[in-house]
Amino acid sequence: MEPVTVIGIDPGSVRTGWGVIRAVSSGYELVDCGLIKTTSSGNEDFSSRLAVIYHDLAEVLRRTRPLEAAIEQVFMAKNAQTAFKLGQARGVAVAACAANGIPVYDYEPKLVKKTLVGTGGAEKEQVAFMVRCRLGLRSADWALDTSDALGIALTHLSLRRFKQMASAATACK
Repeated sequence: MEPVTVIGIDPGSVRTGWGVIRAVSSGYELVDCGLIKTTSSGNEDFSSRLAVIYHDLAEVLRRTRPLEAAIEQVFMAKNAQTAFKLGQARGVAVAACAANGIPVYDYEPKLVKKTLVGTGGAEKEQVAFMVRCRLGLRSADWALDTSDALGIALTHLSLRRFKQMASAATACK
């Protein structure tokens, strides 16, 4: 299998986690990860916060050069205004990827949790633990939003490998 680099994105209007992972024959390799923070105070209007997400993410994409992007789908929030803002943050993340010619794949939060932990109702800390395990790290000092983004990237890479193996098995028949 040829190495492929993927960025995972956990969009948020205040905190957008991102993580870049390379799939190699022996497993997975962490390239880089981080958190884009904006302020939710009255000091910055919402459109400015979206611009920060777009520009910071575009810089990460230029620097890390992923071939594909995996992003979390918007879940149903209890507050409609929160869901609307999350959708806009997700939209600028997708636009940053599209502007850089990177195809985007969507994943439901429950699928990410089930793929990594084995249950769709896993807690963020369980996801973070499994991300560290899959990347072979004893500890990590990043935010849970960053772990979620790395989990999204790992889910994409795992499902991608599975599809390739299934195609190869079908071709052998």
